[in-house]
Amino acid sequence: MTEPYRRELQVHCYRMLGSLTEAEDLVQETLLRAWKSRRTYAGRAPVRAWLYKIATNVCLDELAMRSRRGLPASFFEPADPLEPPAAPVLDPIWLEPYPDALLPETRADPAARYDQSESVRLAFLVALQELPPRQRAILLLRDVLGWTAAEVAEMLRLSGSSVTSALYRARVTLSTRGNEERWVAVVPELDDPVERRLLERYVLAWETADIEGLTLLLKEDATFPMPPLPGWYRGRADIRAFVSATILPGEARGRWKLLPTRANGRPAFGLYRRRDDRPGYAAFAIQVVRFEGGLVVDATTFGFPQLFGRFGLPDELPG
Repeated sequence: MTEPYRRELQVHCYRMLGSLTEAEDLVQETLLRAWKSRRTYAGRAPVRAWLYKIATNVCLDELAMRSRRGLPASFFEPADPLEPPAAPVLDPIWLEPYPDALLPETRADPAARYDQSESVRLAFLVALQELPPRQRAILLLRDVLGWTAAEVAEMLRLSGSSVTSALYRARVTLSTRGNEERWVAVVPELDDPVERRLLERYVLAWETADIEGLTLLLKEDATFPMPPLPGWYRGRADIRAFVSATILPGEARGRWKLLPTRANGRPAFGLYRRRDDRPGYAAFAIQVVRFEGGLVVDATTFGFPQLFGRFGLPDELPG
């Protein structure tokens, strides 16, 4: 009964919490609660709606006990590239990347305002995490999943007017973060030859320590966050200064290897750093790259090597 819905429930929990690892745990909790209440499930609602009701309330219970997640720009001002990087913040405040390979098959729903790809983009998730948990749930159920106001009211034990009011407030909050059109920007197809050439140039610049080539690929106002480091850098000049001093200093050719993947509806890479003590490369970070106008506008580098397995990436590479 439940297995056909596991992937979409996990994505729903991920949108609610911003964490892949917590989403996996809460799907297990959802299925456990469903098992325990199976005898009281009378079949009045479809199985999918019943499971979403349980999953949403499991997430709300979890969110009541912790603070929101985000990216460095959610909490801190841009860092000075001439200063040493600040120490990592290891508290669970960071968004985590989500592998495209774990997304479910797309469900076409004419009532949804956001398609599946847009609803896992990092910019959307950052904005989503700023909503109060119940508003977040209502916006996801209505605008991403296409449930009716009456269905959402039943899931959350609210009145229809409360759902409508909360949805309005959530939409206003999202719209104040900028032009809503950015959530639905056109993104190149997976096999777009222009994007493919850009990615090839990007990988070559990293692996050959070509700082000049990497800088030329950056948009003037590009951003470079690196959770769990709180520091993030904005602008081509600042990013170049930071990369030159810390990531690619000295003779750095061959220090990095990049394996392609996809995360949050964007091109991404597993970054591997050459070991100092023995041959080979160790998993270092998942980097999600966003292009605009043929240039990199953001490269969010998630320093969470423990997630490599979820992306189907090895923990190490040979030297």
